[in-house]
Amino acid sequence: MIELEDNSRILNSLKDKVKLIEDSLKVPKLKEELSILEKQSLEPDFWNDQENSSKVFAKIKNLKRKIESFEKYNGELKNLLEMNDLLQIEYDKDLSNELINNTEKLEKALETLEIETLLSGKFDSNNAIITLHPGAGGTESQDWAQMLYRMYGRWASFNGFELKELDFLPGDEAGIKSVTALITGENAYGYLKGEMGVHRLVRISPFDSGGRRHTSFASLEVLPEITDDIDIEINPADLRVDTYRASGAGGQHINKTDSAVRITHIPTNIVVACQSERSQQMNRETAMKMLKSKLLNLKEQEQKDKINELKGNQMDIAWGSQIRSYVFCPYTLVKDHRTGYEVGNVEAVMNGEINDFIQEYLKMLAKK
Repeated sequence: MIELEDNSRILNSLKDKVKLIEDSLKVPKLKEELSILEKQSLEPDFWNDQENSSKVFAKIKNLKRKIESFEKYNGELKNLLEMNDLLQIEYDKDLSNELINNTEKLEKALETLEIETLLSGKFDSNNAIITLHPGAGGTESQDWAQMLYRMYGRWASFNGFELKELDFLPGDEAGIKSVTALITGENAYGYLKGEMGVHRLVRISPFDSGGRRHTSFASLEVLPEITDDIDIEINPADLRVDTYRASGAGGQHINKTDSAVRITHIPTNIVVACQSERSQQMNRETAMKMLKSKLLNLKEQEQKDKINELKGNQMDIAWGSQIRSYVFCPYTLVKDHRTGYEVGNVEAVMNGEINDFIQEYLKMLAKK
């Protein structure tokens, strides 16, 4: 019976959590917004604007998911509370074990839902544009940048996001000199914004014949993809557009013409490039989206008078500036220096299991 008393305390604490989630989600407001959009989708001229109708349906799907998830878990909590009370009156060992297991599952599910409610920033729901750059150290750092790129690619795949490579510059011997990719899906930017910064690696270098231990650095930039409803004015006279022959992955067709596009914004010296599409026009459109994201970042910094609103602290890609360390030798440990969260399974992390790091960072933001 003692375990049922403990379980009762856990369930009552979950009641408080559900109430906080309900207040944070503003469930009645979500239902009202859903009703308005569903009525809009039934209007005779709704399909005249295909782009708008697609956005409306995506919004309807997202609202339904949030409402149904909350109501599902709220209903489960009520059922578990009732069962817990009944079992304290008439004890059954098998049902008690089942109750405790279901309580643990609900606790984890509510923690995930709670994390989603923290993604309420202006651009959190947007797709994310990530860019990786190696620090000093040549091949060693370039290889580390590629390892991180693989890690984020696997994370995206495991969590239902899609990764599309936009620009890729291979390393001299191994690894990458730079890579830019678009990660698409609901809240991609919200989840990844905390990954922005310098990442540090400690390992026995496979490129050192002496088998010595090396420390390498790579930086990750994360920006929200800017949607068409956000107006960023760009004077065409401020742009220098260069075209060149694409290289790297993508098939032979991209190498036959000067389809790759590089755009330089002269006043800020911001440079963006895209070579992932078949046509020069499509690459130009994608590059302009990237440029708008970077210019919006600067605008946000100026308006709010702080550097790390979107782009994060501008630090050297070197010792003392890292947000996270990945140690392969002499022991195995991955530690986030902002939250203090750490795990010993480096291999799992490098295979994309970074959700715990992401969640700990979001929790830390919520407490500020």
